[in-house]
Amino acid sequence: MEVKIKKLLKIIPKVEHGQKVVIGVDGLSRSGKTTIVREIERHIQEKNILSCVFHIDDYIVESYRRYKTGHEEWYEYYKLQWDVEWLKDNLFKKLKESNELQLLTYDNSLDLQKLHTVRIPDTCLIIVEGVFLQRKEWRNYFDYMIFLDCVRKERFNRESVETQNKIEKFEKRYWKAEDYYMETVSPIEQADLVIQN
Repeated sequence: MEVKIKKLLKIIPKVEHGQKVVIGVDGLSRSGKTTIVREIERHIQEKNILSCVFHIDDYIVESYRRYKTGHEEWYEYYKLQWDVEWLKDNLFKKLKESNELQLLTYDNSLDLQKLHTVRIPDTCLIIVEGVFLQRKEWRNYFDYMIFLDCVRKERFNRESVETQNKIEKFEKRYWKAEDYYMETVSPIEQADLVIQN
């Protein structure tokens, strides 16, 4: 992992003084996105570069808007899990324009979205991590896109035993949505860099 990150940092755009660079770390569930983002953060902190990380799962909507909506489960996950247009207007469009964002952040314990203020320094590497980042509504807001590629069987094995026992949810909800994304968006072909993870 150490070698991968050092190579990666040589490839991604450099952050010049007074500049914000936005990189995406895309990949399907359990492909290692959060782990690689932590490593990137650690390395750039050593170089005294400020970073700001956004996890797209922090911005999902309340459960009533994404479960039992009358749509197929995969559709709910891909199309309704996030308010795609709201995030485009309030997160992605403003990443480089604004130093302060007002974002609706999901509180899992209350099943509510709460407004939070996020400050972004003038000189900053902005990392957005999450699934389905290359959907057409969001893709153009990134300066550089990384896709973590990992076969489904290996990703599923990374789930807890308890989660693996709910395989029907994967079959109806997650995997169909992932297949839809791979077929309609072609994230491997669209990414600037693909890492086998």
